[in-house]
Amino acid sequence: MKFSAEQIAGLLDGEVVGNPTVEVHTLAKIEEGTPGALSFLANPKYEEHIYTTASSICIVNNTFVAAQDLPSNLTLVKVEDAYACFAKLLEMYDTMTKQEARIESPSFIDETAEVGEGLYLGAFAYIGKNCKIGNNVEIHPNANIGPNVVIGDGTVVYSGATIYRDCVIGKNCTIHAGAVIGADGFGFAPNEKGEFQRIPQIGNVILEDNVDIGANTTVDRATMGSTILKKGAKLDNLVQIGHNVEVGTNTAMAAQVGIAGSCKVGNNVLIGGQVGLAGHLKVGDRVKIAAQSGVPGDIKDDATVMGSPAFESKEYKKAYMGFRRLPMILDRLKKLEDQLKSKTKDHS
Repeated sequence: MKFSAEQIAGLLDGEVVGNPTVEVHTLAKIEEGTPGALSFLANPKYEEHIYTTASSICIVNNTFVAAQDLPSNLTLVKVEDAYACFAKLLEMYDTMTKQEARIESPSFIDETAEVGEGLYLGAFAYIGKNCKIGNNVEIHPNANIGPNVVIGDGTVVYSGATIYRDCVIGKNCTIHAGAVIGADGFGFAPNEKGEFQRIPQIGNVILEDNVDIGANTTVDRATMGSTILKKGAKLDNLVQIGHNVEVGTNTAMAAQVGIAGSCKVGNNVLIGGQVGLAGHLKVGDRVKIAAQSGVPGDIKDDATVMGSPAFESKEYKKAYMGFRRLPMILDRLKKLEDQLKSKTKDHS
């Protein structure tokens, strides 16, 4: 499908600078632009590429002023926020690529399951007993939906994802390939012989609306009750959420984060990659945790922490500067000791 610069400007409430009739049919990064491509420039670090790009249209901020001549084939669409506007176009493009409603063969829907309108069910997908599937849901090939699962309207479950029994998935969620929702929490207790006895995990997982789960991420079911990811939570690939964890609204975690059982993570929290949280702790609202931090205890609202064990970022940076200077400090200390020994010998 093709769009003209004039049409794009109309969608984004922008201003065309150049040829309003030039058309694009694909999207591209500005440094990889080709004729017929639409790109955007929001970060000044990439400004150099706008002077050499082969893209036909580029979305820029209203404040953009060219420092040199632009390519003759390039038309600009000036908007209030280039990044947000390009994201809006990406969302529209993504909507256009949605699967058409159909049930591919072979696939299986249990006779007790309730299925809404507009379902896409890929080949070899499975829907178990007493499931309730909303309208306009996509369940891609080889996905497995266990018994008693509820899936809300507009949710997408990609290939190879598994949703275990009794889990509840809200509206407009995205569960990427290989993700596992509702596997047993890591619950074992040693018996009198020192052997680990499995503790049955009889709870479930609840994902509220607009939750995104990355590829190969796992969210364990609760021992009792529910593991809960609240509205708008976003998990990257390869994240581990333990049993009975609660994740607040609009909280985001980067890849390889591990959250141990029964943690309570607040709203609007940002957690960097490879962060680990010990069990049963509480993280307040609007907290930021830097990548590779290890968190052994509670964190208060609005804190920014880093390090392992993690503590307040300003103090950590001061401590790290001292650590980097440690070889020099030790060298100076040795020289002072040598001078002191020398003076002691002279006096004796």
